[in-house]
Amino acid sequence: MHILAKSNDPVRLSFLVVLLRDAGIEAVLLDGHASAVEGSIGAIPRRLVVQEADAIRARRVLREAGEGAVEET
Repeated sequence: MHILAKSNDPVRLSFLVVLLRDAGIEAVLLDGHASAVEGSIGAIPRRLVVQEADAIRARRVLREAGEGAVEET
């Protein structure tokens, strides 16, 4: 798995997932449960990951959508 983004913003992560899904790329959000358990105070960012084989194409899709610098904390 290849990490595309880390963020505490669930809306932005959902947007990125939809962009990738529309391009035919399966993306998975990790750490959602850990984030919820810690009270969603932002101590544990969620990670957006794709298969290694899709990583280059996924980055291109996000860059073309204006989401080039997707990793944040």
